[in-house]
Amino acid sequence: MVITIMKNKQTILLCGATGFIGRNIAQNLSKIKRYKLICTYNNSKPYKLQNCKWIKVDLRNNRQVDRITKNIDIIIQAAATTSGAKTIISRPYEHVTDNAIMNSYLLRSSFENKIKHFIFFSCTVMYQSSNKSLKESDFNPRKELYSNYFGVGNTKLYIEKMCEFYSKISSTKFTCIRHSNIFGPFDKFDLNKSHFLGASITKVMKASKEIVVWGDGKEKRDLLYIDDLVNFVKLSIQNQKKKFRIYNCGYGKSYSIKKIIKKIIKLSQKQIKVIYDTSKPTIKTSLSLNCKLADKELGWKTKTSLDLGILNTIKWWKSNFK
Repeated sequence: MVITIMKNKQTILLCGATGFIGRNIAQNLSKIKRYKLICTYNNSKPYKLQNCKWIKVDLRNNRQVDRITKNIDIIIQAAATTSGAKTIISRPYEHVTDNAIMNSYLLRSSFENKIKHFIFFSCTVMYQSSNKSLKESDFNPRKELYSNYFGVGNTKLYIEKMCEFYSKISSTKFTCIRHSNIFGPFDKFDLNKSHFLGASITKVMKASKEIVVWGDGKEKRDLLYIDDLVNFVKLSIQNQKKKFRIYNCGYGKSYSIKKIIKKIIKLSQKQIKVIYDTSKPTIKTSLSLNCKLADKELGWKTKTSLDLGILNTIKWWKSNFK
């Protein structure tokens, strides 16, 4: 007689499941039978999703946070007040307070409710502009952050440090993901609030003759297709052994704004003239990430090429906005 031992399902609380990152994670994890998925929403309406329980919550309210974090194994914290490149330049303070508050409450509640694993989405704005691929340890806290990134960068660093703090006084495992510029389905595709590539696709797809790009196009960005970030989350749940880890997550190479715009135009099969307006403010940094630590410890590598990722995103845009 063969006895099959069924492992108990892990209960995952996915905060911010209506956002860009959260929605892609939700659609993937909801298909995995070993997970019981609970998704949060606040201002945006929930959508139909099998094997998911929706809970409305304001993560800036500590009582509501305490209520939803009971009997949870894993928290994936994808909720945030977000800013696009334009907003970061014009209103760099906008989302600092909300993000600091909601993450502080979530971390404290995770500690009190003995959460097993907490996953936080950081970013890469704390890194200095560089022509070499930067490791996690290349961040230099003695160097001041680029002025337009000062608020968002220090907020992310504060939350990373709080994750490290709680890892030392609890049994919770913490993952901080410093991901590069993400793109793909369910981005906002808004010129003011979207990530760079999503906003650029909207510009190209809506244009009839020409588009205007701020700056000279020489700035360089590391990118990441959303499916590869989702895969990173799954591998961190399965394979991370250390109690606290900060991981880089990106293509591992930089692409100039000019090259990215050219790729979007070519893959969209449109005839568009590009005007680079150097009188407008831009974020003049160049960055690529060294992701060898994630490869070594988690077995993670990107699977989606830049061209395929852009093509998939254009197809999704056409299906949802045209």
